[in-house]
Order: sequence, then C-alpha cells, then structure tokens
Amino acid sequence: MYLPRSSWRTTATWAAAAAITAAVLTGPAPAFAQPNSAEKARPGSAFGNNVQVDAAVLDTVGKGKESTFFVTLKKQADLSAARDKRTHEDKAKSAFASLRKEAARSQTSIRSYLDKAEVGYEPYWIANALKVTGDEQLVAELAARGDVESIRQERVYKLDEVEQTAVAGPSPNTTADPEWGIKDVKADQVWSQYDDRGESIVIANIDSGVQYDHPALVGNYRGNLGNGTFSHDYNWYDPTGQCGTAGNPCDNNGHGTHTMGTMVGADGVGVAPGAQWIAAKGCESSSCSDSALLAAGQWILAPTDHNGLNPKPELAPDIVNNSWGGGDTTFYQDIVEAWNAAGIFEAFAAGNDGNGTTCSTAHAPGSQAPSYGVGAYDVNGKIANFSGFGPSLVDGSAKPNISAPGVNIRSTWPGSTYKAINGTSMATPHVAGAVALLWSAAPSLIGKIDETRAILNDGAIDVDDTHCGGSADMNNVWGEGKLDILASVDAAPRSAATVTGTVADKATGKPLSGMTVKAQAGTAERSVTTAADGTYKLNLNADTYTVEVSGYGYATTTQQGFTVATGEHVTKNVALDAVPVHTVSGTVLDVTGKPLPGAMVRFVDAPLDTVTSDSKGIFRFPSVAEGSFSLTATPAAPVLCNGVFKSPVTIDGDETVTAGLPNRTDAAGNSCAPASYKWVKGTTTLALAGDENATAVKLPFPVSLYGVPYTTANVTTNGLVNFLEPRLGDYTNTALPSAGKPNGVIAALWDDLTIDSRARVKTATTGTTGHRTFAIVWENAAFVSAPSSRVTFEVLFDEATGAITLQYQGIAASSPETGAKATIGIENQAGTDALQYSFNEAVLTDLSAIRITTKATS
Repeated sequence: MYLPRSSWRTTATWAAAAAITAAVLTGPAPAFAQPNSAEKARPGSAFGNNVQVDAAVLDTVGKGKESTFFVTLKKQADLSAARDKRTHEDKAKSAFASLRKEAARSQTSIRSYLDKAEVGYEPYWIANALKVTGDEQLVAELAARGDVESIRQERVYKLDEVEQTAVAGPSPNTTADPEWGIKDVKADQVWSQYDDRGESIVIANIDSGVQYDHPALVGNYRGNLGNGTFSHDYNWYDPTGQCGTAGNPCDNNGHGTHTMGTMVGADGVGVAPGAQWIAAKGCESSSCSDSALLAAGQWILAPTDHNGLNPKPELAPDIVNNSWGGGDTTFYQDIVEAWNAAGIFEAFAAGNDGNGTTCSTAHAPGSQAPSYGVGAYDVNGKIANFSGFGPSLVDGSAKPNISAPGVNIRSTWPGSTYKAINGTSMATPHVAGAVALLWSAAPSLIGKIDETRAILNDGAIDVDDTHCGGSADMNNVWGEGKLDILASVDAAPRSAATVTGTVADKATGKPLSGMTVKAQAGTAERSVTTAADGTYKLNLNADTYTVEVSGYGYATTTQQGFTVATGEHVTKNVALDAVPVHTVSGTVLDVTGKPLPGAMVRFVDAPLDTVTSDSKGIFRFPSVAEGSFSLTATPAAPVLCNGVFKSPVTIDGDETVTAGLPNRTDAAGNSCAPASYKWVKGTTTLALAGDENATAVKLPFPVSLYGVPYTTANVTTNGLVNFLEPRLGDYTNTALPSAGKPNGVIAALWDDLTIDSRARVKTATTGTTGHRTFAIVWENAAFVSAPSSRVTFEVLFDEATGAITLQYQGIAASSPETGAKATIGIENQAGTDALQYSFNEAVLTDLSAIRITTKATS
C-alpha cells in the first residue's frame, strides 16, 4: 500500500507525454535514457521542483501499470578531494569515501519515505540513485519531492548482432604474428622499441563476461594463483547472476571475451599482453539491464568479494573498457565522472548506428562530453560505415574523441577459440590497451585522465573529414584521428626506470613462475607476477622503493632503499629460499556441531587443489608450505543454515583445524540456525480460503524485515507473508533473491497450496506486552500438484528479539511436505538480498524449527 497522496496528475495528463525511443548500439545498450525538453514533466503543483520524469515512465503508469524506474537525487558528492590526490590508489579511496558518505546522508529522507510507504528499493552510491517499482501515485509524489532530480525508466536492451567475418582455431604460440589492428596502432613497435607490453597495469571490462581460462587470457587474469587454482574475489563480479552459484567467471555471449582479448590477449591478438585483467558482467547475455550496468560500474570503483561485500577501492583497475552504449543519456555521466575522479581511465564505443554519411549518430555514454568515445575504421584506413558520428545529441560535444581498428578484428572467443568480428566495440579495446602501454611506459601518468587524453590526442594521425563539422585536427567523423600509440609513448613524460630480472629457487636455480614482485614508495605501489620462465619487468617512477618478492612455497625477501633514476635500466635477479611443507588436516562441523561430509575445503590464497570432507567430516592436505593462509570450508547442497567457515591458518608444523561452520548470513546480517521446536496453536481463523488468495492482517506489534518496521502484513494461500502487497497468482516459487515480484517476503513454505474445506489459516498472540509472540499458522494446507498431501507450518514473530521462527509438523518423509518443490527463507524489499534456507530441496523434517535472527539495516 502507499500513504495517502493529496494530489497527482490524471491518467490523461500522464499519457499525453511523448514516448521515448532508444537506439540500440554496439554491445549492451544504454544505461539510462534522458528525456529531452519535450519529454520533461512540466512544472506544476505536483512538479514544482522541475523534476525530469521519463516519458516512458509516465506512459506506463498512466495506463494503470507499474513501472520500474531510477530516482536520481539532486545532491551529488564533491569529488574534488579525490581529483587532488597524487596516486591512483589514494584517488580511488577518496572518491569511494565521498560517494558513500553523500549517498548515506542525502538518501536518508527518501529511503525513510519509501519504507513508510512499504515500497521496496535498491540504493546506489556511485550515482546517488535508487531503483524503485511503483504506480502513478508513487511517481507523482516522488516527482514532487525537493531532493529528486529525475525519474528514469529501467530498461533492458539487446546486444547488437555482430558480423562474423572469419573463424580460426588457436594460434600456435605466443610468437604469433600480431593482428592487423595491433600493427596499425603500432602497439607491436612499442613492444619492440620500449620493451613495454603493459606490465603492472590492470584493465577491466564491463561486458558479457569473460572465459577466464581461455589459453590467451588465463595467464594474466589477476585471479590466477598459479598451479591451476584461482581466487575470483575482487577480480570478477556478476550482478546478473547468470554465471551460477559457483562464482566462476563466464561469458554466455562471446562479446566480452573478444574485447578482453583485444586488450590483453596473448597470441598476437592483444594490444597490452603484459597487463593484468579483471571483469564485471554488466550484460545478462544478449541484453543488458540498467541495474546490472550500474552495479558493475559501482564495482569497478570498489571491487568486492564474490558475495558483493567488503569493498576495496585500492583494488580498482587502472582502466575500464565499455564496448556498449545507446540512446542519448546523461545519467551514466555520474559514473564516468566518479571513475575519472578515482583515476580510472574509461573508453566507450561510439556506437554502430552510423551509415557512413549521416551526422549525430554517436550515442551515449560514448557521446557524453566526459566520456572518451571511440570510432572504428578498417584495414584500408577508411572509416567504418557503421561508426557513429558527432556532434553529440546529448550535449553538442564533438565526438568521437579518437578512432581505432574496428573491422575484421580477430580476438579470443569462448570455447578457447578465436573469431573475427566488426564494431566500434572492437575498436574501443584497442584504445584501452593502448593506455595500458602508455601508463606502463610513463607511470607518472597513471590516474591522470586529462593529461593521458591529451597525449593520446596529440599522437593520433589526423584525418580530414569535416562534413559533420570540426577541422582536420578534430572532427565529428574521426575525432582526433587514428590511434598511434607509438607516437604517444614517444611524446610521453617517460620518467620511468625499468627494472627487470628473474626470480629463481636458490637451491636449484629453477625459475619460479607466479611470484609477486612489488615495489612501494609511500602510498604508490606497483606489482607484477613472474612469467613461466621466472622473468618480470617493472616500470617505476624515479624514487626510492621497498621491494618485496613473495610467493607460495618460498620465504619472502624484502629490500629497502632500492633507488632508481629516470631512464635507468636495472637488472635485479632474486633467489628465494623454499620453505618446509607440512600436513594440514581436520574436521568440518555443521552449525549444530555434527561432522559434515561433502564440504569443499580449500586455501583461497594458495595454489592447492580443493579437498572434500569425507563421511565423517574429515579432510586432509598432505603437503602445505609454511606460511599464513586463509582456509575456507564451504558446505555442499543442501546448504540450509550452514555458512562458510573462513579462518587464517599459520602453518609452522603439522596442523589440525576444526572447521566449525558459522550460521549462514545474508548481506544485511540476518542469520539462521536450527531451533528448538515449540508449537504455538492458532486461535483466530482468517478469512482466507481457496487457491491464489491473500488477506491482510494487523500485527499486534511492529515487525521488522530488513530494517523496515511493519504493522500489517499480507498472508497468502501459497505459504507467504508479504509485507509489500498481496501479489496473487504467484503459484510458481523461485529461488531467493529474485528481482521479480514478490519481494519483501517471508517464505514459510512457498509452494502452490490451496486452503480447502479441510484446511485453515489462523493467527494467535501469546505472552505479555514487550514479550509477545505472534503466530501465523497454515493448518492442513493441500498441495495443488498432490491434493492428497497436506502440510502444517507456521511463522512466529518474537516481539522482544525481533526473531522469526519457522516451524513444521506432520511432515512425511516421502511427500512434497519436505519442501521438495518449495522455497523457504526471507527476502528484502528490492529482491536483491535474501537468506534462503532451501529451494526445491527435500530438507524439512517433522517437529522441526528454523530460527532467523534479524538485523536492522537502516
């Protein structure tokens, strides 16, 4: 329900707004569409603050339907302090802190309003916006708020179909002849003349994902620990959920693997094959949602672990490639400016909406003034007929900024193969990779966005085509011209000293791969890992460093006072002492203290294979090197209330570890555990019967779900307590969380149930004020799929503690009563966080109870 509204526009007024059309360009399409002046809600009693309302939102809600939209607030973070910081790491930390602080402050009022109106939302800090789903009435009141800047519809766009021009198998080795685009931008000459392949630089992409173990990409994935083991925390993010629960990177389209290969791939396909890479999946598959793109953009500035928690801006990439775009928006501009303030160089495709002649065919975000937009040309030096031209329809700025090879570009493809395709999507990673070469050669430029753009622009080869405006030096067809990274590196302030060498085993002389060589001066830090032959290369600014060389199985060696001068070439070979190895064994225990078989036990930061606990919960690593590592034990399905055990383990002899799994928690801090069964009998029968029905009940005391207190709830025949709306017809249960409705629910036993003449739904209140328990009881409910089977269960709310207890009785082991086709758990109001006990798993037993301990989040 919503709070009473005093006034809002009529349906006819809403429907009178012009519809928005959005062009779908290369890669995933736009993030957010910006209404033009004719599409803005006119000022009036309900819109006295000149809030811009997307006409598509008005059209949808004006027809009596709900719309999912983004509410952007007027107040934006001051990022000047971040821009003034010296190092990329300091810039990223400062920008992250400012953005989070401003979002927390300025979103307090509107979040409180939405909570009271019982409306779910998902907040974002990088753009100071909230994702909301609501009706005409809600839109009107939000548009009337003084803190709201705009309301824009959530959209999902299709990826363009790429034109395949050639297919080939893997190149035979890393000495393969570079692709034509690599040669055309003269990256291969930078390799040979400067011995620079982008070492110590980290590149990311927001795309359809990446095949992380592709032979041309696996070697420089930042999550590669060596010896065939990987850590995806802080190196991979999938807000779409399309890659499954295992947490491994995937690419279910091919586009993202291709763009990553052009940036950093081996076998002659990548511009900067010495750089490391990480990735965020901002595209579900052949389409991208605004939500995924925004979440991915947020992760780029502050990467998180695989659960989306514990952000670390110090691990932000140096460069991010965006081979997607569409429409004429200014919304994603906030993300671009945040990245730039954090010292992250971004490159955007100008789009494939051109026809070779028509002007103003470039689209956002690549056509936004703050973005570095990239056009495409072919092997003959002719602008591609699909390449988007300026001037920008968003702000009139000259676009693209530069052009790069984008026709018949051969690069990596899922399945460990290669494919050649066309698009400004293919041109853009040439530019991103080129910046890696530039920053590796001139580390004094790292994090300096304006200076870097200027050097790229000055190095570009002019192409005189002014039919869309501009000059030979800068026009709306080619931008500054054709990318020439050799000229840019030649002109760069190459203050770097080059440090090279080999890391080897002291006793045997065997070269060691995967060792980390790190140099730090103050807060400035650069690091690389050794190649298969033990060699490494670091480009450093002239300074005095502490150099640390470390890696699994060897003692860390540190040298302080290591000084390098501008232009100096230093050879630093390092011999490491091997450390002893020992046995690590132990037992995995579930949350009740019982041995747990089938748990996956691994050292997340050591290149060791995962082991599985046996029938008695016992695990064993026969040979682990001395050192301090993080050990995890992850329960196998069904997970139930078992969380993930994670503990540091210092190994200086044979070790025995008891891996007691903690209570499982969600992102908000709610946790669950098996509880003592104590049934509360229902006393008041609700007027609820039949199939697909719901009724509202008044709660005797406020009940909190994800930090929002409620005094009423909707009880459905399908075993749900829904705090937002009845949502009838939800007879098909889903896994939690899910963006699709229902949201803001307690799934006591979410299945397709019916309340017939033999069944009842009752409530009861016990105890004294301050210590009351309120029960909602489904008695003898029938399964629609198996009418002869019946189930009895209840939800208990504890006034004193806020805990929620789910209880079950009369459960027969061989029936659907066990939850074999049901969802059990809780979900937040936006469908973005949940504590799921089970999904379609036969885990319920007779006379059992599950206690959910809640934690406020607002």
